[in-house]
Amino acid sequence: MAKSTVSENTRTNLRRQIDENLRRAYQEELEREVPDKFRELLDQLRGKETSK
Repeated sequence: MAKSTVSENTRTNLRRQIDENLRRAYQEELEREVPDKFRELLDQLRGKETSK
């Protein structure tokens, strides 16, 4: 079996960078404003629920 040429420290740093990038991307999506069309559709659905 071939021994890995990537050190454990390098792997740890890569995992940390990946984690940070994923967290940043996820946070950006959470902060993104809901488009008006989607908001209108949600309002229509809520109106149908209350009229039942």
